Amino acid sequence: MAIPQTFIQELLARADIVDIVGRYVQLKKGGANFMGLCPFHGEKSPSFSVSPSKQFFHCFGCGKNGNAIGFLMDHAGMSFVEAVNDLAQQFGMQVPQEDASPQDRARAQAQKEKQHTLTSVLEKAGEAYRRQLKDAPRAVAYLKGRGLSGEVAKRFGLGYAPEGWRSLASVFPQYDDPLLVESGLVISNTEEGSEEKRYDRFRDRVMFPIRNIKGECIGFGGRVLGDEKPKYLNSPETPVFSKGRELYGLFEARAHLREKGYALVTEGYMDVVALAQLGFPNAVATLGTACTPDHVQKLFRFTDAVVFSFDGDSAGRRAARKALDGALAYASDVRSIKFLFLPEEHDPDSFIRAHGSEAFAQAVAAATPLSRFLVEAASEGCELHSAEGRAHLSSNAKPLWSALPEGALKMQLLSEIADLVQLNTRELSQLWLPGQGYAGGAARKTEKSTKPRGNWDDAAPGTRTWSPYGARGRAPSRAGLRAQPASRAEHAARILLAQSHLWASLSNEDQAMLCEQPAPLSQLFVWLESQLHEHGPLNWTALRGEMAGRDFEDLALRLMGGATVPSEHSEEAALDLRDVLKRLSIDRLTAHMTAIAAQVADPEVRQRYRTLETRKKALIEELESVKLV
Repeated sequence: MAIPQTFIQELLARADIVDIVGRYVQLKKGGANFMGLCPFHGEKSPSFSVSPSKQFFHCFGCGKNGNAIGFLMDHAGMSFVEAVNDLAQQFGMQVPQEDASPQDRARAQAQKEKQHTLTSVLEKAGEAYRRQLKDAPRAVAYLKGRGLSGEVAKRFGLGYAPEGWRSLASVFPQYDDPLLVESGLVISNTEEGSEEKRYDRFRDRVMFPIRNIKGECIGFGGRVLGDEKPKYLNSPETPVFSKGRELYGLFEARAHLREKGYALVTEGYMDVVALAQLGFPNAVATLGTACTPDHVQKLFRFTDAVVFSFDGDSAGRRAARKALDGALAYASDVRSIKFLFLPEEHDPDSFIRAHGSEAFAQAVAAATPLSRFLVEAASEGCELHSAEGRAHLSSNAKPLWSALPEGALKMQLLSEIADLVQLNTRELSQLWLPGQGYAGGAARKTEKSTKPRGNWDDAAPGTRTWSPYGARGRAPSRAGLRAQPASRAEHAARILLAQSHLWASLSNEDQAMLCEQPAPLSQLFVWLESQLHEHGPLNWTALRGEMAGRDFEDLALRLMGGATVPSEHSEEAALDLRDVLKRLSIDRLTAHMTAIAAQVADPEVRQRYRTLETRKKALIEELESVKLV
């Protein structure tokens, strides 16, 4: 169910962004705005500005910006819906849902109350386990033997579950409470003809609390102190815990993911905790299950780079293969996905202790890119010196390649795979997509595209108009003129309305930049993102039906009226979108530089100006490199 746009606007009007951001960032008054150290990148002098009048934040160092909802999404890694719900809860507001029946709303409210109750029960158990650790010399000795300090143990909330069968009875006097079973803390065993038997699920184990992105305890992992089996025991699936969606250590690592620039995905709880002790606090772990698309999507809320770390044995390769399947849909041109294979005798902890942190960092930097691992996985078992082996490779590669999002990476891989199977790109495209071909790679491999790319004229920033035929091309028709957007941001809106799947390929900075545009453009972009979170990519016809009666409806209809942007996936549109966003970023940087130019005598302002200037030059060079300036 979609959240009404009117409610979102009311929520943002009620929320004070200074208070919201101030809960996470220490802010000081600086003129009309508040300033602080940016939570999205490391800095020594504050360049992070929060405007109470505009209800917006902006960092002049890294470019992050947005409203209160955007801040919660970027800083806490929430989805749009999660951020709206979290913000609404702070103000005691009930989030309405369009087209939801009273029964559906009642069920949603009951589910929400049940989740809150279960997390409270789990938090209470976690506190008890932490108290027990202080009086458990065997457990303390085990953790010290793994090289963990008390500080790291405290940061991750480690504890100990005693040996007794009903130790939790001293924590929960009503041991027969159904919530103890529903939360996974207690096992209920009823044999035919006998009374129910209840006992603690976790006994004589070091306890690792599993927290959601808000820091709430939603489950536990327990490790034996010796060699008993199973070595690790996890909480079962509950209303608040799903192994396929949660990652151990993500709450603790979320700020470090931005500092380090990537997420390191490992295979166990101890890997995460030990890596934090050894200088890699950006590690997370799957919870006894293969990496899923939900895991990957959640990580990309915090960072644009993910490195999967696996043992180099056959089991590690199988786990990496499953991670590849889960990551393919998110391997856009602006993201990095790599696979690190350690020697069979090492896990990350032992590797660092044997070779040092610098050697491990170098191994991470040299990890196998997704493109190479995809080809290796498809080539496994194929005799490439024979026609049959090459045909086998083609068959293996097709589903992997098809799962990739549209973009330059997908085009390049088509060309690379075509070379391996000894076909040209057009032939392989026709083989995989009979009757369709592949508009991106096939045409570019064999001939230069003659489709007009378009250009911005050389007017002053903020006043430039778009010409789909370039500055020197023929004039568009009268119908085409009516459909042409008047600004860069409007042109981006038109592309995204026609091909909404492209939103997921944008960086967090670009998404925030679009949501920062003046109304009603800002409302349109925020709404578009909410639709994608709720329903996934939608075509223009579906979006048109959903936006009826909204403030930005007339704008969207004007942009799309008579437009010739294709509704199917188009690499041409993706290239145009990247081009217009780079130019829009250059305009914004120019405006910021102009705004602070009079204060460059101040050393901090001068350094900020130089940073902005460097970023602007880099964008201009990128445009020039593809001959689009």
